[in-house]
Parts: sequence; structure tokens; C-alpha cells
Amino acid sequence: MRVTQVFFIAIFLFFVACGEYRIETNMSQEVPDFEFYNQNNELFALEDLKGTLWIADFMYTNCYLVCPTMTANMARIQIKLKEENLTDKVEIISFSVDPDYDKPDVLKEYAESYQVDLSNWNFLTGYEFETIKDLSINSFQTTLQEGSPENENDLIAHGTSFFLINPDGKVIKRYDGMSIKEIDVIIKDLKKVL
Repeated sequence: MRVTQVFFIAIFLFFVACGEYRIETNMSQEVPDFEFYNQNNELFALEDLKGTLWIADFMYTNCYLVCPTMTANMARIQIKLKEENLTDKVEIISFSVDPDYDKPDVLKEYAESYQVDLSNWNFLTGYEFETIKDLSINSFQTTLQEGSPENENDLIAHGTSFFLINPDGKVIKRYDGMSIKEIDVIIKDLKKVL
């Protein structure tokens, strides 16, 4: 009898530990403290996201290849969050990978062009390229390569993923930011972990 009890307790603890997020995760990276500027030229820090689930991506306003699709998909996610009454529980963060050009006013104009609700979506800038490159590669495990300043057609190469970050500031899941099908997956995952 005692062996059976120990076995069931062990199984229970295993499932509790594995089910911490109640979704299948594919990442486990800490986001370091940061303090950047948002589209309103206000300081915005990791501390402002503590205790909240958030979705993040990397983009820039002059990108004409992947960013329009990614931003449109993120806007669709925001619409779905509204439909599910989740906008007060989930934040959206877009990190600019072109901070020299993407000043707060440029980001605000960009956001307005997509008609997004800025109450739970912040576009961040106000750092050196090396800072965002370090964050991209080390915390989000996604590529970021600066374009050539001599050639305006040499674009910044960056990843096209969306990321789910838990309330403790840990990146727990990566999604395909170019896929409309992933939007429903993201919403389902958010509903499971909320």
C-alpha cells in the first residue's frame, strides 16, 4: 500500500510540475531588466510587465518585407484579445530593431497606421542597436543582423517569431509571426494559462 501511495504522489507531483503553464512550451529564457521608451516617449520597463502575460515581437517601421505581415497579424491578435475580453490581462510589446530611425513619434505614427489600440500595446525604442541585438539573440534566441549603412537596400535581418512571456519575465513559447493560423494557437494558449 505504501509503495502505491508514493507512486501516486510522485505521478501527481510530476504532472503539477510539467503542467505549470498548461501548454506545451518550447523555450525557457529569462528577459533581463530593461527600461526603454515607448511610442509616447514615456519610460517603459520590464517592471511594468511583472505579473502580466505578454506577447512580443521584433520589428521596424521601414521594413517592407516581413514587418507589415507581422504587425497585421499582431493587430489580429489584439482584436481576438478584445473579443475574448483578455486585453486587460495580456500586453503586447514590439521592440524596434532600428532604434536610430524608429523614434517614439515614428513608432506612434506607425501604430496609428495599423489602427492598433495602444492601451495594451507598446512599441519600444531608445536603446543602442547592440542592446536590442543582445536581447534578441540571448533572451529570445532569434537572429538580428544590422544592415549596411552604405546601402539602404541592405535591410536589417531579424526573426519573424512572436513570443509568449510569462508573468515572471520568462520567454516560454515561440510562434510563427508570419502565419495567420498561429493566431488561434496563441489565443488558445493564452486562455489556458490565464
